[in-house]
Amino acid sequence: MDWIKVTVHTTTAGAEIVSEKLIAAGAEGTMVEDRADIPDPAKPHGYWELIDPALLDSMPEDVLVHAWFQPDDGFAERMNSLRASLERVRAVFPPMAAGSLAMESEDVHDEQWNEVWKRFYKPFRAGKTLVVKPTWEPYEAQPGDRVIEIDPGMAFGSGMHETTAMCLGLLEETVRGGQRVIDVGTGSGILAIGAALLGAGSVLAIDIDRDAVKVARENIAHNHLEALITAEEGNLLEASGSVTCDICVANIIADVICMFAAPLRQHIAPSGLFICSGIIKEREQQVLDALQAANYTVLKVCRQGEWVAMLSRAPED
Repeated sequence: MDWIKVTVHTTTAGAEIVSEKLIAAGAEGTMVEDRADIPDPAKPHGYWELIDPALLDSMPEDVLVHAWFQPDDGFAERMNSLRASLERVRAVFPPMAAGSLAMESEDVHDEQWNEVWKRFYKPFRAGKTLVVKPTWEPYEAQPGDRVIEIDPGMAFGSGMHETTAMCLGLLEETVRGGQRVIDVGTGSGILAIGAALLGAGSVLAIDIDRDAVKVARENIAHNHLEALITAEEGNLLEASGSVTCDICVANIIADVICMFAAPLRQHIAPSGLFICSGIIKEREQQVLDALQAANYTVLKVCRQGEWVAMLSRAPED
């Protein structure tokens, strides 16, 4: 299939909302190219030592949000609407905080999409034992490694973004064996796979996007975890209250977390855990307020770069 790739120049702070606007305009998928997501090999960064040092030098100075659109008769109208949306973004951000918001477009093929991932996606550690490895890259596992093999396809969730890495780290701290886990907005399935490898008794990976569920199922199968993980298309909040878990993880966006916090409680066992991320630092207090209003007890707040993740406990009853 042929695609039109649209690229918007922005900043780390603007990348989330730009990605949202592109999806709202009909993009089939987005990818953020941000130097801030690649640790500087000259500085200590804990478990990121597998990153290729040459990768940082190859990254653009601007943060680029790439989006893929199917060409059709309505494409020009959607682009006009997108430009208007980006102008509204510019109006609400402080001067230059969202970057230039300049747009570029080009025709691409499926093969070119795949090459984008293969250029920037290398094996790396996301915690003490978890290693994220693209399916096409070699990696010699070390004793104790839990290797997640992933091909993101057009779904969000390569693991390289700080939000995903923090969620994996919090799962590593909280999965003790046998717990029921729900991964809300599973994307590529990376968090569901990580939970299963860490010892979860069962995992429900759920997403409203049909293509994401397809990619997640492929990745689950590639990791031979079909017996532990069920991937479903749908909205968890519309599911029966009998669908419950001991740990719920949601790497989405601040607005959705705030909206989901209270109704998600019917799907989390008493005293169960809720891991959430996708929160840009400017929205941290808003999410904290929403969690506390829904009677969660916030146990831990993690910060990496511009992003925040939280671990909280649901009430006992």
